[in-house]
Amino acid sequence: MTEKRGIRYFDIFLTLTKRHLLVFFKNKVRLMYTLLVPVIIFAVYLLFLRGLELSMVQNILADPALGLTAEMISDPMLHKQIETLVDSWMLSGILGLSTVTVALQTNTVFVEDKQNGVNRDFASSPIHRSILIASYFFYNFIVSSLICAVFLIVCLIYLACMGEFVLSALSLLFILVVMFFSTVTSTLMTIFICSFVKSEATMMSIVAIFSTAIGFLIGAYMPLGMMPTFVQGICGFIPGTYACSLLRYAFLETPIANLTAYAGQAGINPELVQQLFHNFGYELNFFGMTVSPQWQSFALSVFILLFLGLNIGVGKKVAEVLGFGKKRKK
Repeated sequence: MTEKRGIRYFDIFLTLTKRHLLVFFKNKVRLMYTLLVPVIIFAVYLLFLRGLELSMVQNILADPALGLTAEMISDPMLHKQIETLVDSWMLSGILGLSTVTVALQTNTVFVEDKQNGVNRDFASSPIHRSILIASYFFYNFIVSSLICAVFLIVCLIYLACMGEFVLSALSLLFILVVMFFSTVTSTLMTIFICSFVKSEATMMSIVAIFSTAIGFLIGAYMPLGMMPTFVQGICGFIPGTYACSLLRYAFLETPIANLTAYAGQAGINPELVQQLFHNFGYELNFFGMTVSPQWQSFALSVFILLFLGLNIGVGKKVAEVLGFGKKRKK
C-alpha cells in the first residue's frame, strides 16, 4: 500500500513538473528574455568591458617596477596569454552570474500561478503541499540548467574561435559539477525569495533590481578587491560569490599555469604574474582571510543546506500563498 502511494506521489510530481515546463516554454517572450539575459551581458563584455580590462593590463605592463622592455611588452605571445586570461576570467564570471539570474527569472511561473489563483485549483485536488513545492523546484532546476548549459557552449565556442580554448577534460568536468551545485543553490535561494512575492509586477521589479546589483556583488564584472571592505564583507554572505570564484578556478587554472611558464622562459619578472593573478584570480579575501577553492566549495555546500532549511521553515508561508492555508477574509 505504501509502495503504491509512493508511486502515485511520484507520478503527480512528474506531471506537475511537466506542466510547469510546458507553461514556461509556451510563453515565447519569456523564454527569449530568459535566454537573452546572459547573452546580452556577454555582448556588453565584448563591446565595452573587454577593451577596458585589456587596457588595465596594459597599464600593469607599463609599470616601471616590473622592468619589462618594449620588446617584452609587444610580444604577441604575451598578449595572447593575457587575452586568454582576461576572457576566461570574465566568461566564467558571467556564467556564474547566469546561474543566479536565470533561476530568478524562471520563478515567474511560480509567481504567476499564485497571482492567477492556479494554485487554488491544485489545493482543491488531493495534491500534497510538499509535492507541489518540490515540482516548482525541480522545474526551476531543469530550466536553469538547460539555459546555463547553452551559454556554457557559447563560451566554449568563443574561446575556441579566439584560439584561447585551453581547458582540460578535468577542468570541464569540474565546471559541470560547480554549475550543478551553483544551480541547486540559486534555485533554493530564489524560491525562498519568491515565496514572499504575491504579484507578477513585484516579481518584475525584483528581477530588474536583483539582476543589476548581483553582478557586482558576486564579483562577476570586477574583482571584489576593488570594492570597499564593508562591501566585500557583504559579498561573503552571497552564495553566488563562491560559485563564481569556483568557476574561475576551473577556467583559469591552465591559463595561469601557461602564463607562469611563459614568464619563466621569457625572463619576465614573476611580479607580473602575481599582479595579474591579484586582478584576475580566483581566490577570495574576506575579513583579512583568504578563502581557498576548498573552503569555497565548503561554503557553497553550507548555503545549500541553509536555504534548504529556510525553504522548509517557510513551508507554512508558501502554503498560505499557494492556497493551502487559511482562506482570505472577504
